Amino acid sequence: MKTAIVIGSGFAGMSAAAFLAKAGWQVTVLEKNSGPGGRGRDMVTNGFSFDMGPSWYWMPDVFEQFFGKFGKKVSDYYNLVRLDPSYRVYWPDEAHDIPAGYDELKALFEKIEPGSGAQLDKFMQEAEYKYKVGMHKLVHKPGQSWGEFVDMDLAKGLFRLDVFTNMKKHVAKHFKNPKLQQLMEFPVLFLGALPQNTPALYSLMNFADIKLGTWYPMGGMYKIAEAMHLLAVEQGVNFKFNHNVTAIQVDGKLAKQVTVTDPAGRQQQFTADVVVGAGDYNHIETKLLPQHLRQYSDAYWDKRVMAPSCLLFYIGLNKKLTGITHHALFFDTDFGVHGEEIYTSKQWPQNPLFYVCAPSVTDQSVAPQGHENMFFLIPVATGLTGDTEELRDKYLDMILTRYEQKTGQQVKNAIVYKKSYSVSNFVQDYNSFKGNAYGLANTLLQTAILKPSCRSNKIKNLFYTGQLTVPGPGVPPSLISGEVVVKEILKNNV
Repeated sequence: MKTAIVIGSGFAGMSAAAFLAKAGWQVTVLEKNSGPGGRGRDMVTNGFSFDMGPSWYWMPDVFEQFFGKFGKKVSDYYNLVRLDPSYRVYWPDEAHDIPAGYDELKALFEKIEPGSGAQLDKFMQEAEYKYKVGMHKLVHKPGQSWGEFVDMDLAKGLFRLDVFTNMKKHVAKHFKNPKLQQLMEFPVLFLGALPQNTPALYSLMNFADIKLGTWYPMGGMYKIAEAMHLLAVEQGVNFKFNHNVTAIQVDGKLAKQVTVTDPAGRQQQFTADVVVGAGDYNHIETKLLPQHLRQYSDAYWDKRVMAPSCLLFYIGLNKKLTGITHHALFFDTDFGVHGEEIYTSKQWPQNPLFYVCAPSVTDQSVAPQGHENMFFLIPVATGLTGDTEELRDKYLDMILTRYEQKTGQQVKNAIVYKKSYSVSNFVQDYNSFKGNAYGLANTLLQTAILKPSCRSNKIKNLFYTGQLTVPGPGVPPSLISGEVVVKEILKNNV
């Protein structure tokens, strides 16, 4: 039986581990933290259960396909509910709930901009085509050569995919109202780049948003991590938590041994036929390997366009709020300015947009009776310094003031639990390159073969999976990333 070591138990790592075990491999997952999930961990404290990372459940078909490949269904592990409204958007002068029903959404568009309902139909027809091609073909390419894209179906539909048009122009072609433009540009922010730097191919995200819907796994997003961990264990995967990988020893062109620090602080060595790096790609390359065996220079990494980091707040309230939604986007300030601060000037924002998740609106199990569980997120630039508690408190006060003004309800005086999390925590907990939260931005020049390779060109049996390689950032792509890298391992008879 061939053996494999997977470094990291995030979504991509657990996906790769499960697929390798299914193929008959003996798999060990080494994880520096105390449980599975990576950025998708949870934190249970004071009667609250907080999802620490991902909070949006889109592309339910990808999750069904993943579990289906093991003869399972999502419902074998957790109960999904579709949110309606999908989310609420607060603009400077008004707020709108975004309905789950397509006809209701068209009516909202017409109310905001007459004639935009027909434009939405046209936009969504194009987005559906891109989704089918993108999610059924493109995301499954390992990005090892341009020859992978010599495909008649892809060639025929090249112009329909809008690879060389940016998302901002594509949206503006269909909608003139700034609110509708913001609404249609919002989903690509999950991809970690500004709409003007994101190929219009990714309007497939609008199809995921509008047609496939926004869902929630009862019990919290951590239910996904629990499910994947259980599935992997059912396949025979062995997990070792609190095992921090400190080095990969290489003999010739083969990774021979992985050194870890165990929970007792002792060094241990593990050997395997294949090593899969499912932790931070940059960290594995620059900290675990000798310099002559790295594929990419420091200059290469510094030139990568990173998706943002985040300033997060986990807040517990001792009361219920009225009339709020599960998800809310605060577009009540200038995103152009905030976007420049994230991607160009790379500074702490002056007056940021932010996002709020209140899962206890849908699921009271995540908070004590009569309490509210809240998650506030401000996108910020990667690599920021000065990440102090004082700075974090300043931002929390700023956004809570705006939240209270928009909702007409007091929040600050009801806080019974508060924890912040930002750039320095991402570095400490996940060895995250420049403290990024989402990985590598999906710009045109960082797509497919132009991403860091999922296979080392220096070490024959070292592979990579996760948000810094193919297919890109996000939970559904991470599930696919694990499958893609295992296909590469099996194809190359490693």
